Amino acid sequence: MNTQDDPLWPRASHWLTTPPPAASSADLAICGFPLNQSINPGRCDLAPPAIRQALARYSTYDVDLQLDLGGLTVRDFGDVSLEHDATRAGAVSAAATIYAAVTGTTCAVLLGGDNGITRTGVHSLGIPLEECGLLTFDAHHDVRSTTDGPHNGNPVRGLLEDGLPGRNIVQIGIQPFTNSKAYSEFARASGITAVTVDEVQAQGIEPVVAKALRQLANTKAVYVDLDMDVLDRAFAPASPGSRPGGLSPWMMRQAARLCGKAPIVKILDIVEVDPSKDMADATVLAAASFLLAFASGLAARLKA
Repeated sequence: MNTQDDPLWPRASHWLTTPPPAASSADLAICGFPLNQSINPGRCDLAPPAIRQALARYSTYDVDLQLDLGGLTVRDFGDVSLEHDATRAGAVSAAATIYAAVTGTTCAVLLGGDNGITRTGVHSLGIPLEECGLLTFDAHHDVRSTTDGPHNGNPVRGLLEDGLPGRNIVQIGIQPFTNSKAYSEFARASGITAVTVDEVQAQGIEPVVAKALRQLANTKAVYVDLDMDVLDRAFAPASPGSRPGGLSPWMMRQAARLCGKAPIVKILDIVEVDPSKDMADATVLAAASFLLAFASGLAARLKA
């Protein structure tokens, strides 16, 4: 029997498309954000439907937590209409759309799109930037100049310029030879805490993430940016910025689950997947697993 037809093997794709009871609000909101303003040409705008489709390859059961996502209500709001508007006004409009979609839910997951969505996503928290925390899983600092406008290489720089304090930013997975000296020094001078991939390997992903969340505990809400190029390129061939030596999927799955468990975390984005460059669906399957791990952590949070 095909597991798609097996009532004892519920698929995560079915969970995502099952609407919550009309009278109830959802625990988790999903919203696609097909932004495609990368430094390098690509088709990251194709990622939201590809990640949703990849959920059909997974069940709803987390064996590590012995927890089934069937008890977690989820509402998929579809994709934000960007209407090719890359202006600041367009970003503000998109943030308002996301804020309206996630209001009334405990958490939200934004499916990118490229990393440029992070700047808009943080604004969609709907609170002053001074009260926001940003936790990134990324090989890069993303602090390139904003002189030529917003793109996937400068969302963190843009947020700093918008008023997000550098002390409220922790970056995990920074890799050697993926950042210039000038931008690394800029990040350090701005007060950003950076944890390199080698430090993660030495200390362990769980202690590193737990420490980051403790550091951001003085904020009112934390936004988590999961750039798929934090993974080793062997596991993320469809992420344009991935390089050999990055994190393993099991590490990132643990990190996503821990973020889902943390009451202070409100939004997770998953970005930088170009399905047209994928091999054996490795990258979209990894991205889908991280969505499910975050949801599993959220289910554990609500159950506690």
